[in-house]
Amino acid sequence: MLATIKRLICLYLVSGISEGNHKAVASPEGRRSGAPKLSILELNKEYMKRLFGLETEYGITIDGVDKMDVVEESMQLIRCYQQGDFVPLWDYQLENPRKDVRGFEVDELLNDTDEKVHLQKDRKRKIPFKELKSDLIIYNGARFYNDHTHPEYSTGECLSLFELVAQDRAGERIVDICARRRTEMIADGTVRMYKNNTDFEGHSYGCHENYLMDRSVPFERIVKGLLPFFATRQIYSGAGKMGVERGDRARLYQLSQRSEFFEVIASVDTMHKRPLVNTRDEPHANADRHRRLHVIVGDSNMSEYITALKVGTAALAVELIERDILPDITLKDPIAALKNIARDQSYQWLVEIDRKSDRLVPAVEIQRAYLELASKHFSGEDKETDWVLNAWEDVLNGLESDPMGLVGTVDWVTKKWLLDCFCESEGLHLENSDDLVWLQSQDLEYHNVDREEGLYNLLETQGRMVRLVEDDEIARAMSTPPKDTRAYFRGGCLEKYGSDVKSINWDRIVFSTNGKQRSVDLKDMVDPEKVKRYNEVLDQSDTLEDFLDAIYAQCKDL
Repeated sequence: MLATIKRLICLYLVSGISEGNHKAVASPEGRRSGAPKLSILELNKEYMKRLFGLETEYGITIDGVDKMDVVEESMQLIRCYQQGDFVPLWDYQLENPRKDVRGFEVDELLNDTDEKVHLQKDRKRKIPFKELKSDLIIYNGARFYNDHTHPEYSTGECLSLFELVAQDRAGERIVDICARRRTEMIADGTVRMYKNNTDFEGHSYGCHENYLMDRSVPFERIVKGLLPFFATRQIYSGAGKMGVERGDRARLYQLSQRSEFFEVIASVDTMHKRPLVNTRDEPHANADRHRRLHVIVGDSNMSEYITALKVGTAALAVELIERDILPDITLKDPIAALKNIARDQSYQWLVEIDRKSDRLVPAVEIQRAYLELASKHFSGEDKETDWVLNAWEDVLNGLESDPMGLVGTVDWVTKKWLLDCFCESEGLHLENSDDLVWLQSQDLEYHNVDREEGLYNLLETQGRMVRLVEDDEIARAMSTPPKDTRAYFRGGCLEKYGSDVKSINWDRIVFSTNGKQRSVDLKDMVDPEKVKRYNEVLDQSDTLEDFLDAIYAQCKDL
């Protein structure tokens, strides 16, 4: 089947079929009008200056294996990236995912029925918890671990959108390497990894965004500001999905892979009755000053352009919320709006506003309200912010005039174009169950991270996708952390003094030296000056003892 798909995509890329849908495809340089290409190296610290990061759960399959132990395979795949014996270093003592920002702690996190089955099975495994998680901390500052039934790659903290894109794509490359190595180890089958959000059997896995924000902002304001934004953002950030898995099982193409899996407004849970606003209170920073906005309502994007736009627009929305500058918009039913927008085949994306008039407003108009405020207050602040503002307007204009003109930029549009081409070529119809299954398999292959087999990667190879980072920047990001965040410090400590690291997590490193344990607290290492000074100490130290003495001295000075 995959060979057929590759043949078809190559045919369409060279044949000129549906040529009219490619008016907005990027030039070979990857530039679009109003949204110039910027290099990481060219930014010269002209970036957004808000810490953010991405956590991506990957789908894993083995060709020819109907029933596999996904927990075991996820664990083994992750370990393939490390040469040598696995040593569990991740420190779980400071983690508490049950703590809610609203001032309480839940007894337990809820799971769907299928997840409970896996958890029960895990309790019978003769393997310690840390071994099962198989946490790897990579020199680039990332965390790569087994999130129960999915390999998960969490980028290091970033200040630059374009750096984040490079780090996110580095995760794809690392996962692909692991899949190839694991394939060589097993007797039969090929391990395939997918950067998507559904198995088309009712199970969803996420791509989570994280934004550092001011603790003093009232939670009610956060919810008020985020609900209209998140419900409508999918018109450009959705990854597209063939079919419906919840409810009426309609045979249609949705904008988003995740939208139908959300059921409540706010909750600490992430795997059961998923909320539009997650309330987990795990700041991974000084809890007196900061909170981490943990965003779960979003798709995994293949498009570099949309990854940057998705995070960039959300970062600006957070900035507006912190400054208490919000559009006067309240959705009548945010959950219904999220699902209706995803399924709207007219592309009008009308949303009910909770006003006396019960007016219907296009989702594009709601996004423009945020864009207009962001442009008014943030235009000219830095190069990346200006890129986001220009790209945001560019995409909204395209969605309003002709969504299919955004092939090569927006994931859901690009994937729909591919699927439409396949339907036309092969005479496929959604009413036919077998045809639907075949189209879903092609949907899945769009997200295949294999650089030679994945449909997105084939489009990229053909120059049909907008690029924001170069391949050498991605390669560098696989081993090099962002310079201006604590990710550099964490990755550098592992690279220089890894044999002396006893435990590590996002905000603490514990060293074992001369029979004693010495820890370095990173909770306040979000301040640019502290980041700079700590990273300088790391670069200039020759021995672990000198390094720790200098860091402790810095703690007294700051």
